[in-house]
Amino acid sequence: MAPFNRRSVSNAIRAALLECDPRAKVMAARKVARDWRLGRLAFAFDAEMPDVPGRPDAPELLPPGRMPRRGKAGSERGRIALWHALAHIEFVAIDLALDMAGRFGGEMGEGFVNDFLSVAADEAMHFTLIDRHLRALGSHYGALPAHGGLWNAAYDTRHSVAARLAVVPMVLEARGLDVTPTTLARVRAAGDERGARILQRILDDEIQHVRFGANHFGEVAKRFGAVTADLWKTLVSRHFRGVLKPPFNDSARLAAGLSRDFYGGVA
Repeated sequence: MAPFNRRSVSNAIRAALLECDPRAKVMAARKVARDWRLGRLAFAFDAEMPDVPGRPDAPELLPPGRMPRRGKAGSERGRIALWHALAHIEFVAIDLALDMAGRFGGEMGEGFVNDFLSVAADEAMHFTLIDRHLRALGSHYGALPAHGGLWNAAYDTRHSVAARLAVVPMVLEARGLDVTPTTLARVRAAGDERGARILQRILDDEIQHVRFGANHFGEVAKRFGAVTADLWKTLVSRHFRGVLKPPFNDSARLAAGLSRDFYGGVA
């Protein structure tokens, strides 16, 4: 029996979610994942997840229509804007993974918590790598405005693990599999080999993250007695605000557990 003085995993996750300072959130996410892996946290869900996680004072969060143009590709301004946007995506991804584990881990089980706390630790590492790269370019996270809508998918699916899995790992993260290779090639062509290595690491990790989502979604579909791809399409049409747009990285998606049965026929 677990000792009564162990902190619950949900309590630790909630504390990490509420951290505002980027460095503090990175350290908290890594610590939760490490403490869970080492058996220092109890499998207990006695703390509610916040509807909105902690955010730093900067960057200013703007709706998509008010985001400034990044500047010409290859220019100093364009490079900094690109890496700042990537840093923000990874920063929000820390919270998305933490919330997934803390909000739905009780119903989904310890393996689910294992997977998504490992994702949170990966996203924290990705953010750190990108922020260091930004600093090497003479900037830092928070220096520019950022997309204010990235948390919307989590908030909109806060009552359903099936919808959350369908939209966050299987749409949003899967989209990263489609666009990252092009970004990587552009970064490498500009002579930024360090940046290319960072993007390759992120791409490799994101394949596993999407696979975690697809595997757990398949378990939920089986529980519902539903055809996995059909259930996914229904939930995406109901809960995803955007549009699925090709081209798709078929090989990376297949490696992540997303066959053409899911998104084939999308115009």
